[in-house]
Amino acid sequence: MRFEPIITSLLTTDAYKLSMGQAIYHQFPGDETAWTFKCRNKDVHFSNPMVQEIKKQIKAYCGLRFTEDELAYLSKIKWMKRSYIDFLRLWRPNFNDFDIQYNPASLTGLSLETHGTWLNTSMYEIPVLAIVNEVYFRMKYDYDDLLQDYKIRLDAKLQMLRDNNRIIGNFSEFGLRRRLSGEAQDHLIHNLKEFNEETRYPTKLSHCVGTSNVYLAKKYGMVPTGTQAHEWIMCVGQGNHKHNPAYSNWYAMEHWVKEYGILNGTALTDTITTDCFLRDFQLTYATLFSGVRHDSGNPYEWGEKFVKHYTELGIDPKTKTLLFSDSLDFDKADRLYAHFKDKAKVAFGIGTYLSNDTFAEPLNIVMKVTECNGMPVAKVSDTPGKGMCKDPAYVDYLERSIKWRMEHEE
Repeated sequence: MRFEPIITSLLTTDAYKLSMGQAIYHQFPGDETAWTFKCRNKDVHFSNPMVQEIKKQIKAYCGLRFTEDELAYLSKIKWMKRSYIDFLRLWRPNFNDFDIQYNPASLTGLSLETHGTWLNTSMYEIPVLAIVNEVYFRMKYDYDDLLQDYKIRLDAKLQMLRDNNRIIGNFSEFGLRRRLSGEAQDHLIHNLKEFNEETRYPTKLSHCVGTSNVYLAKKYGMVPTGTQAHEWIMCVGQGNHKHNPAYSNWYAMEHWVKEYGILNGTALTDTITTDCFLRDFQLTYATLFSGVRHDSGNPYEWGEKFVKHYTELGIDPKTKTLLFSDSLDFDKADRLYAHFKDKAKVAFGIGTYLSNDTFAEPLNIVMKVTECNGMPVAKVSDTPGKGMCKDPAYVDYLERSIKWRMEHEE
């Protein structure tokens, strides 16, 4: 059988990998990180042939380079700087950074880690997850049956929006990391582009404002969407051994503003709990960032906290965006839009529901940074169990640091 590479362009990544990558290049080029793969599904096992195919696909990915056409496209994005574009012209993934093993004794069978500079390892996360997903579904199921079922379900979703039974507001497609396949996501963005053209003028209908997949954004003339991920707060705030990790958000926002000035986009709030984030999200940062993103915890309680917080700071919440992105479907988005539409700008990032909805259970897989500069890093989100750290003692230290700050700082 002829080998077919899954990743054929280095643009096949989420946009926030480039926005973070640029800031890493300018401010933290020497930082070292380690990343670990985890599958949260029960009863999912990667066979040895699957693991060998994943290894082969990652090796093929490591042979890619940015083309001049791709770099010309990136140079037109207003927040991309010439110095980082020049770096990307020279950059290449390094297969030696990967440790990929079949481990029959483990629950999932797949052991996958990366070690190297943050500049490199950060870029691996999204393509690796896309590869793992596609290999699994192609080798576990009848892929043609899956794809057919996927297309039928997508048609039904878009027809529901056309019939105006749902008014969910603007949304972005965030499904690259857990997509069924590259073919399925391409079909999705093609159809979302057509849907936008059909519903351009009736303002009561929903609209897809972009996709996180930079390659497909380029291909279909859509906006590449995304700002920052948990790794930014974890590494900037916890990777420096002199920092008190309870102030991770302050350090992260300070360095982000240093890089982007007024072009800050959306702040991620739940890396060390939203309540702790609010301590640092005062007038300067609340003004400079266009909004905030929800990724764990009760979305209604979270949204009300920020409406109240903006109001207390003297900022009209209606000028700021509440971006919801935690395990959304159109029904959840519809209810959130109805609740908050008169209180703030409301937007959604929708992933697996759009990119991998079939008769087969989607994979809940992650690739998380677990060390920075030889020190453990961790996430303490608003939903227990979403974090991942190899050192329980560090998680205990981080939680105690947050607790002390919340109880003693005025």
